[in-house]
Amino acid sequence: MLNNNFKEIEEKWKNYWEKEKIYKFNPKSKKKIFSVDTPPPTVSGEMHIGHACSYSQQDFIIRYKRMRGFNVFYPFGTDDNGLPTERLVEKTLKIKAKDIPKSEFIKTCLDFLEKIRPKFVQDWKNIGISCDWNIFYSTIDAHSRKISQWSFLDLHKKNRLYRKDAPAMFCPECKTGVAQIEVKDKEIDSMFNDIVFKVGKEDLVIATTRPELLPACVAVFYHPEDKRYQKYNGKKAIVPLFNFEVPIMPDLRVNPEKGTGIVMCCTFGDQTDMEWQKAYNLPIKIAISPEGRMTEIAEKYKGMKIKDARREIIEDLKKNSLIKAQKPIKHMVNVHERCDTEIEFIKTKQWFVRYLDLKQDMLEWAKELKWHPPYMIHRYNNWVNGLQWDWLISNQRYFGVPIPVWYCFNCNEPILADEKQLPIDPTKDKPPISSCPKCECEKFIPENDVLNTWFTSSLTPQLAIYLMDKETQKKLFPMDLRPQAHEIITFWLFNTMVKSNLHFNKNPWKETMISGFVTLHGEKMSKSKGNIIRPQEIMDKYGSDAIRYWAASSKLGEDFDYQEKDVVTGKKFITKILNATKFVFSNIKYQEKMPMLHDTDRIFFIQLNKLIKETTEKFESYDYSGAKLLIDNFFWHTFCDNYLEIVKNRVYSGDIDGKKSAYYTLYNSLLTITKLIAPITPFITEEIYQNYFREYEKRKSIHLESWPNVFNIKENDDNTWDKLIEIITKIRQLKSEAKKSVKAEIILHIPNQEIKQLSKKIISDLKSVINAKEIRDAPFKIEFIS
Repeated sequence: MLNNNFKEIEEKWKNYWEKEKIYKFNPKSKKKIFSVDTPPPTVSGEMHIGHACSYSQQDFIIRYKRMRGFNVFYPFGTDDNGLPTERLVEKTLKIKAKDIPKSEFIKTCLDFLEKIRPKFVQDWKNIGISCDWNIFYSTIDAHSRKISQWSFLDLHKKNRLYRKDAPAMFCPECKTGVAQIEVKDKEIDSMFNDIVFKVGKEDLVIATTRPELLPACVAVFYHPEDKRYQKYNGKKAIVPLFNFEVPIMPDLRVNPEKGTGIVMCCTFGDQTDMEWQKAYNLPIKIAISPEGRMTEIAEKYKGMKIKDARREIIEDLKKNSLIKAQKPIKHMVNVHERCDTEIEFIKTKQWFVRYLDLKQDMLEWAKELKWHPPYMIHRYNNWVNGLQWDWLISNQRYFGVPIPVWYCFNCNEPILADEKQLPIDPTKDKPPISSCPKCECEKFIPENDVLNTWFTSSLTPQLAIYLMDKETQKKLFPMDLRPQAHEIITFWLFNTMVKSNLHFNKNPWKETMISGFVTLHGEKMSKSKGNIIRPQEIMDKYGSDAIRYWAASSKLGEDFDYQEKDVVTGKKFITKILNATKFVFSNIKYQEKMPMLHDTDRIFFIQLNKLIKETTEKFESYDYSGAKLLIDNFFWHTFCDNYLEIVKNRVYSGDIDGKKSAYYTLYNSLLTITKLIAPITPFITEEIYQNYFREYEKRKSIHLESWPNVFNIKENDDNTWDKLIEIITKIRQLKSEAKKSVKAEIILHIPNQEIKQLSKKIISDLKSVINAKEIRDAPFKIEFIS
């Protein structure tokens, strides 16, 4: 018998799927492969609502593809190397990486991951994600470290890597260089300070939000057409408080409408400062250290934190009457996406992937990829067009994939690992040669930096595929689909596209499906706002099928608000399909072959065939929400509200042929509905299938069943069903208005031309469902029989 306890249902079938390996990829199968590259979630303690939504949406398509007969390659991984894990470990265990030996901290991170990873992965199993859980990787395991380090060596061979002592974006909080993809815009409250520089005896007022950079000022610029400042061309300005001179020059990059229309160039306040420094060969003066403190050129402010120095310098400027005005403003700044700390530009030695020369190629790669929805390509293109930096890939952190390099002690020549050594740790392992090929020095310095986490995460196709044998690897690449959320197009999708094309000269996938963002009352969820929705609590209250049903309510790519009522509707659907199944199977006998169909059943099959065709089209175009809407409407209205009511009397007391037709139709329509909704609500459909259909259908799981095909019936009277339902609906409405029971017996008055397309058998069912004693040819009305 069917179980009404959703928790027991979900636990039972979750265990069954794993035990029976229902979702196992079979490398020996002759079926066509459908391969999926899923971005591995960052180990953060537990699944969040965005994960629950996005991964459910991709699972709808993957389950559909499996039922369409594909041999699905659907691995699972966890992204657990680098800064996110470091910060989680530090926060959870209340330790600081800098306070303990590096080797001890790395071991602590690895032990911590081993402890929390199973529970983290269980959240994905609980929500019914149909991965092959035996194809599993972690981005910090030996397998992934080897592939990541191979990538480094291969890009170096291809002359795509370089190490340079140059200005780079740096996070003072995380104390590491950051790539452009790790930076986001944030609006902050700030202050425009009108500061007095001196040109001879004249005051030259310059507005700045960064007075702490005064000691690093190397020039002053104005727009060449700004008549206010043309007279200063070639002269020098004295920097207040620090009393050194800098040249005043014209440059088109100055915005004369911003601030006072004249700006100071500091090395390095922003991207434009770097452009000016390079264009005019200006000196480099570093005012801020990698620790986020003022350097010795800041004189009395040396050692201060940035904001403290800003406050003190403003106070000293005021004391010396060197501030003319202050104006509060809001402006956008670059912050590190990991910690929200404002980015600084620090001159340090970093490793970069050279790719700015490929921007046009990058746009062509995107054209070759099929996007769902199509407009998401614009996010990618906008990112590419806005690229200003090569990809910084080295991090000055503790826990990550080691950069496989040593440096000659004497001449600093980089010595790269041999591929056969991988994975290696240069702080523990020896280089592949005994002396420097350049100067023959026999002493080496190991690289202490680690690779940026995105450098490894951008190899997810290889991390998964290379777990398979060589022959299978050839069949899997390029992969068929990359599903992901839109907020990581510039992170994961872009970087993986770059890596694949640099390594293999091809895109990593044929298609991508992009999901939207989940909000609450229109706002992005955050712990600080206290508006977090935990999917674990929703599943505990309503079940996994209900939350998946909710996730299917939004269109692909669109942000949407979490509404508990949508989850409640999902729970109602589950209850309804359970009750409908119980009713059907308590009243029918299995009919293997299609009997001579009763006319009502035949025209109902026309509607069912429409549903199959339209739902299949929706799933083929990745429109799972459109598919759900079709199935939902058919199940509630066409099947439950109408067909079940029409056919009841024939099931109970019809003749043998009428009953056989009803039995066959009820069984096959319910099986079809169950199959069609199975990708969205996998647990309840498995429960229904195993209890009632498996005996006859013989498959181990509904999720290994074939997708429904249309039924072979005559479809020459497509509108007959609509006419039948129109009449039934009118009569129900009239009974309701008369405050009569739907079972109230009536005489139906209706013109012959209204029902002439209905056969005698259909009219017989009509009389039964509306409880009409007779039907008379007359203007439309109903006459109640008291």
